[in-house]
Amino acid sequence: MKKILCMLLLFSMPLIAQEVPNSVVFWNSLKEHCGKSYQGTIVAGGKEGDGFTGEKLVMHVRSCEDDIIRIPFFVGDDKSRTWVFTMDKDNLIQLKHDHRHKDGSEYEITQYGGMSSNVGLFNLQVFPADKQTINLIPAAATNVWWVTLDATSFTYNLRRIGSDRYFSVKFDITKEIETPTAPWGSEE
Repeated sequence: MKKILCMLLLFSMPLIAQEVPNSVVFWNSLKEHCGKSYQGTIVAGGKEGDGFTGEKLVMHVRSCEDDIIRIPFFVGDDKSRTWVFTMDKDNLIQLKHDHRHKDGSEYEITQYGGMSSNVGLFNLQVFPADKQTINLIPAAATNVWWVTLDATSFTYNLRRIGSDRYFSVKFDITKEIETPTAPWGSEE
């Protein structure tokens, strides 16, 4: 009887582990990088003169709370962008783009993004444009952002469905770099 009980416990362990939603696994993996910074490269959509090409691209997983992770994305000396991930009570993740001027005030176009429509994959979360984004930027109604996270990279992607707009930047998370100063609008 003990042998049967042990076997049942061993075989049920993978089932217990699978009950953790993929979004939570993704979230916890992202939180493992809190306080760390990484350099990235454009892998798609970069064009000369776009403000990104030729610039040093840095992400800094700056702040990790239970339900909010803030990741400033620096493009050269431009510290205006922060990706804000928020986990809701249903384990769905929202992505917003917080854009700030040097004085900390918000851009006119900011706080756009979307909510994951399901728990996604443990290494991939997808964010279709939400109503706030559509109202703020009508041309972005078909935007879809997705983030991948694996053992070697964090990749941020944007595709505007129905157009040729596609942007992707990949960060090597195997090589931590020096932590940059605070993004615009944040205290040191």
